[in-house]
Amino acid sequence: MSANSRLTIAAHALAWIGHYQRLGHEVATSEQIASSANTNPVVIRRLLGDLRRAGLVESRRGAGAGWSLARELESITLLEVYEAVETGPLFAMHRAAPDQGCVVGHGIQPAMQGIYDGIEGTLRRELSGVTLENVLRDVLAVPR
Repeated sequence: MSANSRLTIAAHALAWIGHYQRLGHEVATSEQIASSANTNPVVIRRLLGDLRRAGLVESRRGAGAGWSLARELESITLLEVYEAVETGPLFAMHRAAPDQGCVVGHGIQPAMQGIYDGIEGTLRRELSGVTLENVLRDVLAVPR
């Protein structure tokens, strides 16, 4: 199993756009962002589409096409980014129902769901306390 990197790449894209705009540029292209994230521009465009639907970025077509922030970095939380790009629960149950005749098979899903609900609540609280401004500040503080 591999870890999901959608939140990380989305935060990378937003921080990059915010930094780029602070340097005096109006819009950023998906190619520029993809180069920084070392991924395919299609991956960036898909994530930016999710972020646009959530009202976090805007896109411009035609001459001077590109992406810009819809709000300032200090007003965007990681929870908003998470909710924009992650679909479904953090943890999933079995793909097929376990054997209900087995004592473990019968009780595993309710037991695990309670644990998962607590973890997801903690995750949401933590993400709601971190803005993209915090992320960019920490990014720029890393020694080169």
